Amino acid sequence: MEYNRILLKLSGESLMGDKQYGIDEVRLTQYAEQIHEVAQMGIQIAIVIGGGNIFRGLSGTSKGFDRVKGDQMGMLATVINSLALSSALISVGQKNRLFTAIRMEPVGELYSKWKAIESMEKGEIAIIAGGTGNPFFTTDTASALRGIEIEADAMLKGTRVDGVYTADPEKDPNATKFQTISFDEVYKRDLKVMDLTATTMCKENNLPIVVFNMDIYGNLKKLIQGENIGTLVK
Repeated sequence: MEYNRILLKLSGESLMGDKQYGIDEVRLTQYAEQIHEVAQMGIQIAIVIGGGNIFRGLSGTSKGFDRVKGDQMGMLATVINSLALSSALISVGQKNRLFTAIRMEPVGELYSKWKAIESMEKGEIAIIAGGTGNPFFTTDTASALRGIEIEADAMLKGTRVDGVYTADPEKDPNATKFQTISFDEVYKRDLKVMDLTATTMCKENNLPIVVFNMDIYGNLKKLIQGENIGTLVK
């Protein structure tokens, strides 16, 4: 695949690195360096990052939080992660702009498709925080929505697993990895690539997803250069 513009989805959990909670500065710096390297190749990049290292709306609900308030807390968690990534990118010499789905100047500016595209065309990285701005939607769905809006060539979903498997490779030693898989097959096999809303949006709008292991240093660049890394869902 040829990539000119990508939506990079990063997992909040991965930001914890070896910690139990919060942000691992080493992991954060590694991410920033890899993203900067790819940006220097002329690739336009928008980033959506999860908040699971700080707070998860759904797990909050199970502990008695109101679902809407829990999801709003989750959205704010993504803003904290986005600020950390923005800061790390600046420290490696990479310009970026932070957009938020909910008004919260001066933390970031209110997201709009055109401002994000303009930012990327200037060589900045557009970090899009706050999920969709609505409860009941995950950051996967936010990534699908933003990827479609900004007309990305693909969504690159950086996780701690190196692709899509027939079963959870962390639990099933016999799980085998797909090189390529269709959206329909993902549905049929009930594979947990992303939640259904996100998968459906990508399918209906022809946004391919590449699931890859972002925690292996250099993987992002290899993927962009066309190496066979991860699993392509299309």
